[in-house]
Amino acid sequence: MQQPTFLILTALADRPQHGYGIMTDVERMSDGSVRLRAGTLYAALDRLREEGFIQIDHEEIVDARLRRYYSLTDDGATRLAAEADRLRRHAQTASRRLRASRITNAAARGVS
Repeated sequence: MQQPTFLILTALADRPQHGYGIMTDVERMSDGSVRLRAGTLYAALDRLREEGFIQIDHEEIVDARLRRYYSLTDDGATRLAAEADRLRRHAQTASRRLRASRITNAAARGVS
């Protein structure tokens, strides 16, 4: 799963949100490293709807414009949880190997 997709699903994990809310939430969660443009976001939302991971939760009119809210489906929550577990396992492996490497390198240099 690509990082923007993971972050979009994460943004919808706790509550329905509209497009701008998702964009700002993704930027905040990624500490500004992921900034979704409107075209990119709405293409991703369409794809995620087609895949059954999100759904339209509700719509409202704000300042004479339609605001559509999206929410995570059960399949989307399952897919997000699986991806979070996969990333967690990879992070744990990296951390474990880094610790072992530091110990090995310190021993080779005679540092205790």
